[in-house]
Amino acid sequence: MTAKNNRSLNRRDFLRIAATVSIGAVTACTTPATPEVAPEPTKATVEEKPVVEAPEPTAATAPEVTTPTEVPPVEEPSLGSTLIGELEGPSLSDIMPAKFSEAPQLAELVKAGTLPPVEERIGLDPLVIAPVHEIGTYGGIWRRGFTGPGDTLNADRATAGTDGLVYWDFTGTTVVPNIAKELQINDTGTEFTFILRRNMKWSDGEPFTADDVLFWWNDVQLNKELSPIPSSLMHINGKLGTVEKIDDLTVVFKFPEPYWMFPEVVAGSYSGQSNAATFQCAHYVKQFHAAYTDKAALEKAALDAKFDNWVNYYKAKADWHKNPDLPVVSPWKCVTPITDTVWTWERNPYSIWVDTEGNQLPYIDQVVMTLAENLEVLNLRAIAGEYDFQARHITLSKLPVLLENQEKGNYKVHLDVGNYGADLVVWINFWHELDAYVGELLRDVDFRRALSISINRDEMNETFWLGTGSPGNCAPGETNKFSPGPDARALWATYDPDQANALLDKVGLDKKDAQGYRLRADNGQRLSIELQTKGAQFLEYTAMAEMMKEHWALVGIDIAVKEVERALGYTREANNETQLSLWTGDGSDNFFLWTASGIPTVYNGFLDYYNSHGEKGQEPFPALKRMTEIMWTGYGMPEAERIEAGKEFWRLHTDNCVQIGVVGLGAAAMGVRVSKNDMGNTPARQYCTPWVRNPGISRPQTFFWKK
Repeated sequence: MTAKNNRSLNRRDFLRIAATVSIGAVTACTTPATPEVAPEPTKATVEEKPVVEAPEPTAATAPEVTTPTEVPPVEEPSLGSTLIGELEGPSLSDIMPAKFSEAPQLAELVKAGTLPPVEERIGLDPLVIAPVHEIGTYGGIWRRGFTGPGDTLNADRATAGTDGLVYWDFTGTTVVPNIAKELQINDTGTEFTFILRRNMKWSDGEPFTADDVLFWWNDVQLNKELSPIPSSLMHINGKLGTVEKIDDLTVVFKFPEPYWMFPEVVAGSYSGQSNAATFQCAHYVKQFHAAYTDKAALEKAALDAKFDNWVNYYKAKADWHKNPDLPVVSPWKCVTPITDTVWTWERNPYSIWVDTEGNQLPYIDQVVMTLAENLEVLNLRAIAGEYDFQARHITLSKLPVLLENQEKGNYKVHLDVGNYGADLVVWINFWHELDAYVGELLRDVDFRRALSISINRDEMNETFWLGTGSPGNCAPGETNKFSPGPDARALWATYDPDQANALLDKVGLDKKDAQGYRLRADNGQRLSIELQTKGAQFLEYTAMAEMMKEHWALVGIDIAVKEVERALGYTREANNETQLSLWTGDGSDNFFLWTASGIPTVYNGFLDYYNSHGEKGQEPFPALKRMTEIMWTGYGMPEAERIEAGKEFWRLHTDNCVQIGVVGLGAAAMGVRVSKNDMGNTPARQYCTPWVRNPGISRPQTFFWKK
């Protein structure tokens, strides 16, 4: 079946189920307005207080009564009004419950004497969560799907990625306490003091202390074998910070320059043990570390376990995705590895989270994730109602059939729309060298602009987003604090083949062959540009590429679509073998926190240039050079200054077509969600972006089964 036939079928099915979508209704619901920036404090403390809900709007004025001859037409509700709910989520409470209780299965273990009482397990400072809707009940299994050993973020988002020292409130705008009880910042933004929770414990009952943070720093980040370069988390403007222990509950991160963004980076960079950042379970992993055991014996143990050396052996043992024996501090603990066909978690008996009535969280006993051979299988299972709460890997093209099967599958479909500018991005490799002439074209701004305005974004939106997205470039939505203005998303993103043809003639591609394709100026042969896709991971990348190939053919550009396996695609990009690539741009609503979307290149030749002070790599062109400076220096700017720099970043990005955004402000990138009707405390809409790790931002430990 051709791409054109696919487009017709999808659109017809969609119209049969829902009315034509009002794009304005969708984009208006993308995210709450950014609050005004407060003056920079001389000393800041993240207080453990509940989020203040916005006041309810006043009732609308009643419409005027019309005469019988003035009956207005009946308008069908837009998809946005039915599938995009109000942003909501749980909040933190500083009121400590008077008493505590636990799941029945844990109460039985306490009764049998094999587990301490709940009051001893949660510590003296449990984190109190006010559920979004109601106090839940214990029991049951949460069913999800995953795609294999490379799908680690599936769990980091849902079951364990919320174990950082600090985290986000449900709006994704405010950093709140988490594993750490309190964060204090000095008046110069150079010292960040984390105060840990008293008597907090790992899942095996051993104490969690500042030593676990110090071990991560001294024995992992400063160990040249384990970390040739310490974590980027610890660098500001190329300068390395330090970590110091004050006492068992107090640890200080110090930096040589102001690092005002550090709390956001810790909250938004997968900073818990799930990704070995900011702390590790020292008492367990020391047995696999060369500094704490006989190195020769350790190397032999590594070889016996089929590892090349002790370093890789250590990394595997310190990875909870692969090692169920590793103690954790997350709500659930992995009990079968990601390499199995069923990836399973059980409640952590030492979880520090409780609800406002003192019930230890999580409510749900187990999270069971089953392997799907491919995305089609995973989506078919979702349609059949086999998943309880899942957005990851649910594709927007399945929306019509998902809606059709809601009642049968006992679920509701939600669209968790994002505020990043582009679900789909054409990544441009400015450093391409294998074909020098193509590399020269990719670095020519007029060529990039011609590529951008040759794309019929409206057709792309109707076909693949079913009309629910917003055509435009990579700039975030207007309500985003970094948005450069209301017209920013349209710059060089409006379909104009006539202007594209003029620009292509201008760059020297003014001759064509008999089929109408443009000829190279260097050798007179047909110009062909390779567009790499990584298959259907989150979007239908290859089908999308084939449609854009048709668009580009209309202005004489021949595109060769090359689909590769995801890991191979990353390898080709890292080896500077690609020309154009397709991937998502999610997370760019705060590009400082999600550099995969913020750094606008594929092969990072400019990083080599900066790291070597110009001795290696390739010097960026002026706009990209300035964008990179903003990326590097923004972390040390006070927020008001950083926001203005972010606006400059996007002005440069859009005017220079540093990346080519296609359609955004939608739900295509992990925002199409199915939620079972009888699962409680699931939000009407959750903030959707990688750096808040949705659904983690909705605190899944508060989800429960109503029956």
